[in-house]
Amino acid sequence: MAALAGGGPSRNILDRPLPMRPRGEVSLSAFAFLFSEMVQYTQNRSKSVDDMTRRLELAGNGIGKKVLEMQCWREKPAKGEGKRYNRLIELLTFISSSVWKGLFGKGADSLEKSTQADDEYMILEADPVTNTFISVPPDMGNLNCAAFVAGIISGILESASFPATVTAVTSRPEETGAAREGTVFLIKFTAEVMDRELRLG
Repeated sequence: MAALAGGGPSRNILDRPLPMRPRGEVSLSAFAFLFSEMVQYTQNRSKSVDDMTRRLELAGNGIGKKVLEMQCWREKPAKGEGKRYNRLIELLTFISSSVWKGLFGKGADSLEKSTQADDEYMILEADPVTNTFISVPPDMGNLNCAAFVAGIISGILESASFPATVTAVTSRPEETGAAREGTVFLIKFTAEVMDRELRLG
């Protein structure tokens, strides 16, 4: 094993202790550059808008699985294991508040239950950072790059044993009364999750 300048063995970054709080924020310009490169990379390998959306979701999914573990450990009690969320509403509230703040510096604009179906919930974000510096060409009009964030949400829910389909849907200003287009993350849980919630009461 290679040695550090001080003479001791080198340590893999994954073996280092996890800081309880982030050391600093990532530059918005750095994120915008990296994310735009990822979008271009994905676009060059996609056959359609739907294929590109799926690839962005998959990229976010892997991140979501890591984000859940990291955020739970940062919120753990003074002693014992990291905090676990066993109820659907608790987990969604955790995502739309703590996770959102950890990722984007603020909580989501709102968390709502669908009036159409009992197994559907919505996280509303008026101005997703993933869409701020991306201009969608006319021939890809229904592309929403916040599909990457939808993948993160999906990964978190999957890791917490609350599997769901998460879709990033563009909300039009005329529908919401907002000044510009936003995004609704539509979360549809599996029948198994809803049955478990029903049993727990």
